[in-house]
Amino acid sequence: MSAQYSDRKYVIIAIFSSIILIFLARLFYIQVIDDQYKLTARNQAFRYMTDYPARGNIFDRKGRRLVYNQAAYDLMVIPRQVKDFDTAEFCTIIGIDKDQFEKKMLKAILPPNSSRKPSIFEKEISVEHSAILQERLYKFQGFFLQPRTLRKYPEPIAGHLLGYVGEVSEKITDTSSYYRDGDYIGISGMEKAYEIPLRGIKGTHIEVVDVHNRPMGSYMNGIYDTIAVAGKDLVCSLDAVLQEYGEKLMQNKIGSIVAIDPSTGEILAFVSSPGYDPNLLIGSTLPKNFRLLQQDSLKPLFNRALMASYPPGSTFKLVMSLVGQNEKVISKSTTFFCAGGYNYGGARPLKCDAHHGSLDLTAGISRSCNTYFCNVFRSVMDNKKYKKMEDVFTVWRNYAISFGIGAHLNTDIPNELRGSLPTIERYNKIFGEHRWHTSTIISLAIGQGELGITPLQNANVVCIIANKGFYYIPHTVKSIGKNPNDPSLLRFKEKHYAQVTDTAYYNVVIEAMNEVVKHGTAAASQIPGIDYCAKTGTAENKRVINGKVIQLKDHSMFIAFAPKENPKIAIAVTVENAGWGASWAAPIASLMIEKYLTDSVSRPEIEKKMLDADIIHTNIIGKQKGY
Repeated sequence: MSAQYSDRKYVIIAIFSSIILIFLARLFYIQVIDDQYKLTARNQAFRYMTDYPARGNIFDRKGRRLVYNQAAYDLMVIPRQVKDFDTAEFCTIIGIDKDQFEKKMLKAILPPNSSRKPSIFEKEISVEHSAILQERLYKFQGFFLQPRTLRKYPEPIAGHLLGYVGEVSEKITDTSSYYRDGDYIGISGMEKAYEIPLRGIKGTHIEVVDVHNRPMGSYMNGIYDTIAVAGKDLVCSLDAVLQEYGEKLMQNKIGSIVAIDPSTGEILAFVSSPGYDPNLLIGSTLPKNFRLLQQDSLKPLFNRALMASYPPGSTFKLVMSLVGQNEKVISKSTTFFCAGGYNYGGARPLKCDAHHGSLDLTAGISRSCNTYFCNVFRSVMDNKKYKKMEDVFTVWRNYAISFGIGAHLNTDIPNELRGSLPTIERYNKIFGEHRWHTSTIISLAIGQGELGITPLQNANVVCIIANKGFYYIPHTVKSIGKNPNDPSLLRFKEKHYAQVTDTAYYNVVIEAMNEVVKHGTAAASQIPGIDYCAKTGTAENKRVINGKVIQLKDHSMFIAFAPKENPKIAIAVTVENAGWGASWAAPIASLMIEKYLTDSVSRPEIEKKMLDADIIHTNIIGKQKGY
């Protein structure tokens, strides 16, 4: 047994000897071979610099640059390394006073900052000013310049679509391994939606500095540095010329223009008016200018094209035409008689703008007859194949959703709203369970009542009709880098089908839309040499103020696609408080169509009228005078 214990003793000695040898070898490696630990021990002689990658540029569909980067510098400070210096001279160079200096130094010490780590002392110093400052920095130990870039917009257009970049919030820095205090991030629009490919990857380099805080070059020739990777450029679907033209047409008007290529879903123009110059929301000027824009009574920051919800008015009659045909309750030859309104048992009939007499479906669309479409709606809702009102209403509602109404289209522009599509629960709450019927909700027939649609959705409805039954999700990017098939873009190449799929039904509606332009409500907005299809809309504008329903001036609405064969553009125009759809929205849309298809305008008198019109101030003066 003693021999066995002796063997164990040697085993234990061997184990401990091995452990000691491992520790000695590791200590030798750390102290003699591995420079990384020398670096840590001597890090007061080094400066760790973040290399911010160049953010990706954004170009329009024809290669015109919409967003690029402008060089700037941040003045950084490591409080623990700061030595006594001439504060007055320093403040003069920077352009601050002593109180500001003390506040900035205190901020650099307090959490989340640290006296041992670099933090931003002064943001966005220009290249010219930084050159002057660099010559004198040797006097101010603990301070150094760090390069970064700011966004620049060569044209003051498409602010709502492009978005803006701002300083990252504390909420994000607390949860992110990438972002640090003082970093910038996409806040809205494309800048937010495509933040990851646009931002690139930050790098780090270690700089040796002398006792006078002067840089002496990279440590160990940069073997510990990591290289910054520039962000990817985006090719935007926007046509910059068309966008700029649309913004001019909508000056002094409240509303929006959304134009889409129906064959791809690519957004060609995205106008929300009033808008703003995206150069206002850059860098250190952003907070002040944002507050000013936010306080503007016209709400220029509000993205009406994506977030405003309007009754579609008579433009919705196209959807009702398709639903009625698909439900087999009407056909092209179905006629209804219009005596100037639809009597639904209420105190007053739902009025039409004329006594149209007997109309078929084509005439009902081209003349925009309210009576006709109230009868279509009644035919759908009173269809005997459904046992109860709730059943048929659910069917009608599902049709609307399949056309993208009352639902998110899942576009790549952030903050998309769904509009308003009434539910059974809502009507039960308003009228009581089983106490509402066709005549109760008859205003839905003509796109009024509880129905609300965003301009993006309205443009998408036109795309479905132009494509005879399907759409691609509206989107803003054609390619990321040089790759049009980036995985994040593949969802925009899938077809989405409406519940109405029979092309024969769409052909009926398309012919009627063509009649709208040739002989109907949009005849005044014909375009020489371009055969196109459209529908006017005049949406009632009511608001509840202090419990009372107030009737305001109608919204002017218009949807169209062109040309009739092989459509290249689908468009929805909304001009708030402007009256008839044919008066304002239709001519604006026709000018946009002509501009896009021909790169010119053949009707200068109409163009001048639209460019010069000031509906905002006309309405303000009218309200002040009481009409």
